[in-house]
Amino acid sequence: MRRVLDATAFFVEIPLEGELYTSPLVVDELADARSRCRLEALLAVGLRVVSPGRDSLRRVEQVSETSGDAGVLSPADRDILALALELSAEVVSDDFAVQNVAHHLRIPSCPVQQRRARKRKWRFRCPGCGRNLEGPEECPVCGAIPKRTIK
Repeated sequence: MRRVLDATAFFVEIPLEGELYTSPLVVDELADARSRCRLEALLAVGLRVVSPGRDSLRRVEQVSETSGDAGVLSPADRDILALALELSAEVVSDDFAVQNVAHHLRIPSCPVQQRRARKRKWRFRCPGCGRNLEGPEECPVCGAIPKRTIK
């Protein structure tokens, strides 16, 4: 089985099997000695560091906009989702937004230490005037920044 690893997989000592992948942006997030050692150990057993293509990144961006998660995904999150999409791989991540977008993309996901996230679609509600909005941009009526809530 192919698996694309988020930074979470490098912070804990869990056994990982199969073809392992991650992105250069995830590697850049690994700052402490323990996670860097874990990275080196996984590289020694075949972990591949690969950048995703533009088409996959565009697809992730579109789906994350639709699901309402675009504002909370980091560039590294987008990379691992795009890579999993390209490789038909499972995403290993505890990040609920990553898991949610993976659900919407029909990519299997596997949490490391957290419970599995359920598929959600978010809406944006203005705290000033109470209007429901399409996205996180400021409210055209009162100018307040909307809050993300479950649809």
